[in-house]
Formats: sequence, C-alpha cells, structure tokens
Amino acid sequence: MRQVLVLLLTIFVSICSASAGTMHPDVPDNKYVEYGKKFRCISRLIGRYKNNHQYAASAIIIRPKVILTAAHVIADSQECFAVLDGKKIPLRKIIMPSNFQENIFGYNDLAIGFTDQDFELDFYPELYSDRDEVGQISAICGFGIFGTFDTGSSKYDGQRRAGSNKIEHIDRGLLICTPSARDRTSLEFLISSGDSGGGLFINKKLAGINSCVMATDNVTDSSYTDESGHTRVSDHFDWIQQIIEIEANGLDTDLPSATIVLNSATK
Repeated sequence: MRQVLVLLLTIFVSICSASAGTMHPDVPDNKYVEYGKKFRCISRLIGRYKNNHQYAASAIIIRPKVILTAAHVIADSQECFAVLDGKKIPLRKIIMPSNFQENIFGYNDLAIGFTDQDFELDFYPELYSDRDEVGQISAICGFGIFGTFDTGSSKYDGQRRAGSNKIEHIDRGLLICTPSARDRTSLEFLISSGDSGGGLFINKKLAGINSCVMATDNVTDSSYTDESGHTRVSDHFDWIQQIIEIEANGLDTDLPSATIVLNSATK
C-alpha cells in the first residue's frame, strides 16, 4: 500500500463547481471533455454536514431514483443533492454499510442514495458482478479537479471529464489504477480531488466507485507518482441489490448490515 492516501472529497467555500481528473499531457483536453458527455449517469453531488461545512463530490445514477456514491462523502450529512444538467434533486434517504469506518481507508467505501424525483435518463448502468477485473480496460468518470500527469490536478472549470485506464491489481477491496507513461490506454486518466463517488466502468457496467488517491511522494495530486483506488462493486453486489429491493418495495424489515445516514422522513 502506498504511504499517503487521500479521500477525494472537495470541501468548498468559494469554489462550488469542479471538473474531473488528470490526463496524459499528449492528449488534447477536449477529448476527455467529449468522452465525459457520454456519461450522463455521473452527476455532481453537493451537500452540507451537521457541522454546516459544505462538500462537493460525484455520484453514479444507477436507477431512475437511486444513486451510488462513496461513503466517506456522505457520512454525517445533514442534507445532500444530486445535480444533473443544472437540476438539483434532493436525496431523501442515504444508506451505507454498517462496517464502513472513516478512519480505515479503503474498506466498504460506498453508499446508496434515494430520491423522490426521477432522473429521467435513457441509460442506467448495470452493476458488475464478475471477479475478473484485474487487467481489464476501464472507463472512469467524475467531477473533480483536473490537470495532467505532469502538472498534477490544479484547476476547476465545471465540466465532466472521462478517460480510461487499466486495472492493475486489487488492494483492500479497491480496484487500483496507475497512470502509465508508455503502455497507456488511448485516453489515459486518473481520478483527482472531487471525483469521490464517481464511477469506474467495464463494458458499460459499473465496476468501481471512485474512492481515493495514493502516493509515495507525499503529494497526492494525481500525477505520475500516484495511483487511484475504486471501491470494488462486485464485493458489494448482493448488498446493493438487497437494499434497493427493500427500499423499492417498502418492506417492513431491518436493513442488512446497514446504517441510515440521512432520512428526511424522520425530520
């Protein structure tokens, strides 16, 4: 495991919008922007904690009224909204695994959010359930700080970006990607701050949830010395399906291994 690990949450005061990821310096930025337009299922996520601090991150819309994001983003939320095409949709309930611990990075870093409003997308990604992720070429998307592998992440401009990378290995339930200088994919890409909760896809199926960046040089800026971690969806496939089914059918049963973070019905 790398020496320094940073969860990719953006706490914002004056900066209220962000775009995504670091890119290969030889590839024009507009190619990442254009590719990002194909991922309408990735929305911004904004909210406020109980201490009134605000946050901004990313989310994946997987059903007409259901999103997935990273647990570290929404833990202790007082309110939370998915923002898609300028439309601000409140989350009425957020649920995360009961064994998620904020002080233990890389484990169970996912959460499910439910809305009353329909996102009205043409496509909702399926969840990846196979266990063959290592070596696969993935597509990665989110809303965070952007830059190149040479400069590191440093800029904001409010656009969604997406790129590609190969899954190198699995560590503590995280799919790990690194930026390659030579044997790179066509749109080599790494997540950066603000991309937490966005998605990693294999063959259009959601295989990972953007979680963290790790570094050996004490600077986690998503440059060549860093690698990214994405919560492995296949590890949590059954749990996600159970929670969605229980919520969709209004079943009067205890949620399995789950903690309710936000429930507007109880306010």
